[in-house]
Amino acid sequence: MGSFSIWHWLIVLVVVLLLFGRGKIPELMGDVAKGIKSFKKGMGEEETPPAETKTVESKAEEAKDRG
Repeated sequence: MGSFSIWHWLIVLVVVLLLFGRGKIPELMGDVAKGIKSFKKGMGEEETPPAETKTVESKAEEAKDRG
């Protein structure tokens, strides 16, 4: 009862393939990979301040210096 034989794993594999189909599993893995890439991109953008904010602030400072 403790360990699974090769036949158990083959039956599980067949059931998974029947449920999800051949094309569904790679599609799911692709979606997971896209999610991970988006998460990493979002984390990288959080660390660096947006460039537009700096330009607006610098323009405001220049306007104060002139007037």
